[in-house]
Amino acid sequence: MHVTEAVLAPLRARYGEPRALPWEGEVTAEEFALAGRSPERRHDVTFFVFHGERLALIRKPHYTAGLWRPPGGGTRPDEPFEDGVEREALEELGVEIELERFLVATEARFRHGEETIDWRTLVFSARTEAEELDPIDWHEIAEARWGSSDELEGPIRTALLRTGRALWRYRVALHDAALAALR
Repeated sequence: MHVTEAVLAPLRARYGEPRALPWEGEVTAEEFALAGRSPERRHDVTFFVFHGERLALIRKPHYTAGLWRPPGGGTRPDEPFEDGVEREALEELGVEIELERFLVATEARFRHGEETIDWRTLVFSARTEAEELDPIDWHEIAEARWGSSDELEGPIRTALLRTGRALWRYRVALHDAALAALR
């Protein structure tokens, strides 16, 4: 994994010490395949992008109705970390962002039977001056919209947990920890 301690140390120095969030869970075969589809990638960066009080949310084409989350993706080994986050924001939201705080760092383990995948998610808060969201990568993003932290804590959280899926429980844990750090 290319997101090493050498990559993380300057991020901590610039954006603050994140809350640690260990997570472990049994996932379905489908979820395990999703997490393991790119063996060279074992991380994602999630960013809570705000414009005033509005929070950017995305929906991917395979999400069922009512499932939204803050945007994010993977950085590439050949790009500086912050450039990768900015690239992902352009792809998923169509806006430029400015990172503000390092909120949460997870060390997760997804289990399926005897197999495991170790995963890391890094969660940041960010700001944008953009009024409108207009994703560039329509293959990966079905829709982007402005929502709120209250919506993420309420109806979206309920919808994600109602799926019964472990990876959505993981996302809810990330959202909960990030929102607590933002308070």
